[in-house]
Amino acid sequence: MTDAKTPAQLASAAADAVQALNHATFNTSYEDGGWWWPSDAYDVVGGLDRMAGMLGQALDQIAAHVERLAQHDHIRSDKGGDGGEDVATALRALKSAQADAARLASHLGGAHSALSSLAYKD
Repeated sequence: MTDAKTPAQLASAAADAVQALNHATFNTSYEDGGWWWPSDAYDVVGGLDRMAGMLGQALDQIAAHVERLAQHDHIRSDKGGDGGEDVATALRALKSAQADAARLASHLGGAHSALSSLAYKD
């Protein structure tokens, strides 16, 4: 069993995984463990589609956490004051990011579906 991780550690690990994916997609040599087949693209896009589909929930839960802290007067601003304006700005941005994540998931789902019928041709 793995050690428990904080949300911040998990988000950082997810970013590291995407960075590793970015590097791995440069390698097109099948012999060197790269990707070669159309099904490789299908599998990668499928994983990204799955990830994008879960981003909305994470963003919603982050927003709920910030709202809960603000409602219980547990937030202040390092700029002075209660941080109300920054909280409102952050919540609007998180809501917008949720909508963007839903669009991303929709587009990735379409790409995943289109890739499903592709096969390698000699």
